[in-house]
Amino acid sequence: MRHRVKGRKLGRNQSHRKAMFKNMAASLIRTLDQSEDLENAPAVAGRIVTTVPKAKELRPRIEKLITLAKRAAQHEENAAQYATDAERGSDAWKQWRNSEEWQKWTQAIAPAVNARRRAFTELRDRQAVDILFDELAPRFADRNGGYTRIVRLATVRLGDAGQQALIEFVGENDRVRSSKKVSSLAVREESAAPEEVEAPEADDAVATATEDAPADVSEETSAVEAEASEESTEKVE
Repeated sequence: MRHRVKGRKLGRNQSHRKAMFKNMAASLIRTLDQSEDLENAPAVAGRIVTTVPKAKELRPRIEKLITLAKRAAQHEENAAQYATDAERGSDAWKQWRNSEEWQKWTQAIAPAVNARRRAFTELRDRQAVDILFDELAPRFADRNGGYTRIVRLATVRLGDAGQQALIEFVGENDRVRSSKKVSSLAVREESAAPEEVEAPEADDAVATATEDAPADVSEETSAVEAEASEESTEKVE
């Protein structure tokens, strides 16, 4: 029976896998910080290149952290009504510190503090935690899941020819249909549609047909009708 064997081994033991995914998650989040002058920084922020199995294992870990940060943001908003703008250590701050507002603020902010501690245990990087709660949580506030995407790359990894892929946050560099393509498509649809022509009514059609008919044709038809009537009378006799 396959008890406690969920996920991919990736040729590593448990402690090695945990350390590897912590570093990968922190690296992916820290790429959003443009203040750092990293030598190996990716060309696009919020993106790293790895193998396909690693990207598939990293994706649920990252998305759970973002969901945790979004839930913490709600508690921070609720606690903001009990907070104070006074400088820490001032008389006003000390007065607020000894009031009931501080008690309410601590109770309201406690879940958010717990969420930051849980995120730190998964990342072990304070800067990555700050970016997660301060940038990613507001960015995906109106999105329910699906915060990352995995795109396979055509080039393989040198050495073992491993299939490579990039994992990145959605919302940036998304494919959007250009206005030129939309306008050209609309023009094609209009040109392909047949023009509707109003058909004349039956009485009008007959009247126009009789009016437009030439005189010779009317004479021929009257002669044919006369011959047919004569033949019918002969047969009756």
